[in-house]
Amino acid sequence: MLPCIDSLYPKISPKLIFNHLVDDWMHISISRTMASSLDLIFSALADPTRRQILSMLLEDDMAVTDVAEPFEMSLAAISKHLRVLTNARLIQQERRGRVKWCKLDPDAMQEAWTWMQGFGQFDHLDLDGLEAYIERTLQSE
Repeated sequence: MLPCIDSLYPKISPKLIFNHLVDDWMHISISRTMASSLDLIFSALADPTRRQILSMLLEDDMAVTDVAEPFEMSLAAISKHLRVLTNARLIQQERRGRVKWCKLDPDAMQEAWTWMQGFGQFDHLDLDGLEAYIERTLQSE
């Protein structure tokens, strides 16, 4: 016969265990949401046409027809690119009268930038300084 869980863990309340599981579940859920958002952002940025559109929108808001002008593709193809950028929350589209305008979302790349900064810790490692520190420490002992 297996022992009762209360006899194995008498100091742990079921409420504490439940909260721990909820916290883990919420962390996993947030991570999945962030991963999904990052997937959309990086997928949108993978296309050179969409990157060029973002560069154009850095200067000012533009009407969809103005966005399409420098490209040798149909307005429908540009609209598809704009839809991808909108779904990734990199731009916002709004109707002003009969014209649809696009503008860059100022906070759009913050999530991706935060994720990429995690890799910045590896970009510079001062091995000479580390060696000097170890030598000083060994000499002082």
